[in-house]
Amino acid sequence: MKWESLLELIGDEPIFSSKLLMAGQKSSTDIQLQLSRWLKSGRLFQLRRGWYALAPPYRKVEPHPFFIANQLKKASYISLQSALSFYGMIPEYVPVITSVTTGRPEVLNTPEGTFQYKHVKNAFFSGYHGIQIPGDKIVFIATPEKCLLDLIYLTPGSHSFEYLRELRLQNDDVLDMDKMMEMADDFGGTKLVSAVKLLRRIFSVEEYRDL
Repeated sequence: MKWESLLELIGDEPIFSSKLLMAGQKSSTDIQLQLSRWLKSGRLFQLRRGWYALAPPYRKVEPHPFFIANQLKKASYISLQSALSFYGMIPEYVPVITSVTTGRPEVLNTPEGTFQYKHVKNAFFSGYHGIQIPGDKIVFIATPEKCLLDLIYLTPGSHSFEYLRELRLQNDDVLDMDKMMEMADDFGGTKLVSAVKLLRRIFSVEEYRDL
C-alpha cells in the first residue's frame, strides 16, 4: 500500500485500526511491514497494538482525547475526574483521561496522551450517554451524577466529609441530587448512599467552600 492510498482510505478519521487496512487484503504481512516503515519514518504514531494516528503534518483533523479513549477500549466511557472537569465541576486541569470499563484495568501512555481505565463490575457499568464532540464524533461519557459516584465507588475513603469537601466541587447545579441518590440506592452498599447524604449537607451550606 502506498502512503497516498492510506491517506485516501483513512479520510477524515482521526485515528484508525490496522484491521481497516487489512480488509480484503491477501496478506497482512505486507501491511504490517509498511506500517512499521511509516512508524519509523515518523509519519504515524502507534497508540496501542493495532491502533494508529497520523503524525500532525498529515492530519485533516485533530483527534479528540475522549474519542481516542473510547476507541482504544470499546467497552468503556469517560468518567471520574475527566468527566468532572468536562462538566466544570472541579477547578483542576486533568492531564490523564480516565475511563471506566468492564475490561481489565490498564494505563496507556501514548504520543496523544495518557489514558487510564478503571475496572467496574458489569452491574455498575451504566449511567453514561453519548455526546457530540468536534468532528461530528459521538463519545460516551458518564452523566454528572454517575462520574461522581464512580469516583466515590473506586476511591478508598472517599465517602468521608473531608474527602468530599476537598474535591472543591463547583457548578453543583448540574447535579440532580434526587437522581444521584436513586442511583446510589440502585447500586447498593452504604458507601454511596452515605456519600450522597454528605454531599447534600455540603451543598446546602451557602458558604460550604469556606468550611
